[in-house]
Amino acid sequence: MRHSIVRFHVPNQPPRYGRMQADQSVEILDAPPWLGGMPTGESVEGFTLLAPCLPGKILCVGKNYKDHAAEMAGLSGDGSVPSEPLLFFKPPSAVIAAGDTIHYPEQSQRVDYEGELALVIGKQARKVRREAAQDYIFGYTIANDVTARDLQKRDGQWTRAKGFDTFCPLGPVIVESLALDAQLITRLNGKVMQSSTVDQMVFDPAFLIAYISAAITLEPGDVILTGTPSGIGPMQIGDQISVEIAGIGILENVVG
Repeated sequence: MRHSIVRFHVPNQPPRYGRMQADQSVEILDAPPWLGGMPTGESVEGFTLLAPCLPGKILCVGKNYKDHAAEMAGLSGDGSVPSEPLLFFKPPSAVIAAGDTIHYPEQSQRVDYEGELALVIGKQARKVRREAAQDYIFGYTIANDVTARDLQKRDGQWTRAKGFDTFCPLGPVIVESLALDAQLITRLNGKVMQSSTVDQMVFDPAFLIAYISAAITLEPGDVILTGTPSGIGPMQIGDQISVEIAGIGILENVVG
């Protein structure tokens, strides 16, 4: 049986991992499931969901949807689709949970949302063949690749623009399987801004794992953000942003 994996907190206890049950209780695991966590026999209610994993590395892919690459021409002057995946990192310190606040940095005048499918790695991946790559995916969650667009253009590289604290909302859960054509919808204050299906990626998840692991060893719990479709745009303080992927759920945050 496939489960939704969560990381959660209850008062006066450390964060733990578990499996969401049909009655919305959580069956507690003794460790992250990608590290062999097993049920303890306990369950809990009255919990607060946290980001569903604590990745050691967050690899991200730029311009992985053709329509998004085209719209970037008006923002960066380059609307070309890369011939190979365009990789960058976000720091683990950028991760926040569904319901947490995205902080608008004082250094920026334009902060954008980018709704994305995220892969969670299940076992160490080094020089993985594409045809074997699926075996290295533990599951799937939702990400918002928040970006200080003006700083991205000004800096000439993306570390600061993509790496501010709170710039990587993840969650709310990890699912162990997902339809290849799952729909992704991003809403800003309830208005649909992005709508696509994840099969529109230029480089699919298996290709990405093979490509990345040829250079960088991926460890269990690492996360890959697979790129965003067209429709990106700015957020303002007070806005509510949600990213929904069919089969996973809704990642919702406010900007503060």
